[in-house]
Amino acid sequence: MKYEDVLALQPPVHKKPGHQHYVFRLLLRILSSVDLWATRFTWKKIGMEKLAADQPCLVLMNHSSFIDLKIASTILFPRQFHIVCTLDGFVGKNWLMRLIGCIPTKKFMTDLALVKDMVYTVNELKSSILMYPEASYSFDGTATPLPDSLGKCLKILGVPVVMIRTYGAFTRDPLYNGLRLRKVKVSAEMEYLLSAEEIKAKSADELNAIVQEQFNFDHFRWQQENRISVKESFRAEGLNRVLYKCPHCKTEGKMTGTGTKISCGSCGKTYELTEHGFMKACEGGTEFDHIPDWYRWERACVRQELLDGTYFLDVPVDIGVMVNSKCVYRVGSGRLTHSAEGFHLTGCDGRLDYHQKPTSSYSLYSDFCWYEIGDMISVGNEKIQYYCFPKDGGDVVAKTRLAAEELYKIVREKKASSKSGSEEKQKTRVLI
Repeated sequence: MKYEDVLALQPPVHKKPGHQHYVFRLLLRILSSVDLWATRFTWKKIGMEKLAADQPCLVLMNHSSFIDLKIASTILFPRQFHIVCTLDGFVGKNWLMRLIGCIPTKKFMTDLALVKDMVYTVNELKSSILMYPEASYSFDGTATPLPDSLGKCLKILGVPVVMIRTYGAFTRDPLYNGLRLRKVKVSAEMEYLLSAEEIKAKSADELNAIVQEQFNFDHFRWQQENRISVKESFRAEGLNRVLYKCPHCKTEGKMTGTGTKISCGSCGKTYELTEHGFMKACEGGTEFDHIPDWYRWERACVRQELLDGTYFLDVPVDIGVMVNSKCVYRVGSGRLTHSAEGFHLTGCDGRLDYHQKPTSSYSLYSDFCWYEIGDMISVGNEKIQYYCFPKDGGDVVAKTRLAAEELYKIVREKKASSKSGSEEKQKTRVLI
């Protein structure tokens, strides 16, 4: 559709969440059993006797792969629960998603309507809420940033908090590997984390710290420590999406992951991803034998580029636009740039010109193989969402997410430092 015609479309009409039908809870449970049976899924409960069967709660769950919802549907059954879900998940199936009990939102944006819907769900519908606070799948097997507003949200809801942790879900289906499943056993724990009384007694910052500790995980470390073997011959395919920079020659965008190995097209150095999750250089020393360590190094490199003023992304993209849940419309092509000034998307023969400040979000909605279309970077606001698909095939998605997260931190740190400096000057004036 033409870009101007998409802008003319009616925005979505807000609807309050409805009751989750028991039939659909049962259907989710039955459909989930096939995949979970294949993974020999097991789970255990910790302290769940503290929660009454009909007592609403907030369920926080780490986000590893597509099997997450199947796990939750199984271990929460027959409890009624509503699912906080990104709005693009409603496209083409709005009615079904609402019957299942989904509450729409837009990732990494301030969404007051979502908070109101969650309050309505626990108070009026007497239903629990399932939420993935990371909002995006992990790229490297460790937790993605959590919103600072989470502690405030817990206090507003005022209901007990339950934590679901998964083990093996990421190892079975890491996002970089192109949706190719491995033969890995999956398990989960469901733990009663906080009572309503504890939430009331603690500050939002204290609650943030507690939740943050619960999301301190490393799936590759778990695989290594438990000697989980991934023998599939394709286990390193697509790994260049995450490990896009060679630690030997420092070249970016020349890494290629095929079979069980990843190699640099610039210096030729090759690394093997072992069946127990370690990186091992085929010749010479191994700079990083742990994928999250390699990824953290890439993050540090991006941060230094931002501090030095040398970071800049400029890629041609195909553009999709969403203004409601009816469709994501292809509107043409353009260019996406990212710098210390934020994002700038242009295209559609000059009719599209969108700017996004660095402080608009603490992270970035980006994905590998998004809905099997391609690697994607999303920018936008509460009215419109842009889905940008890099056209040159380069591995820019992970670096752009890292840059967006580090840029947000840098700007916040500068503001905090400036505020602190102003306060010190004011104190000095008072003393004088």
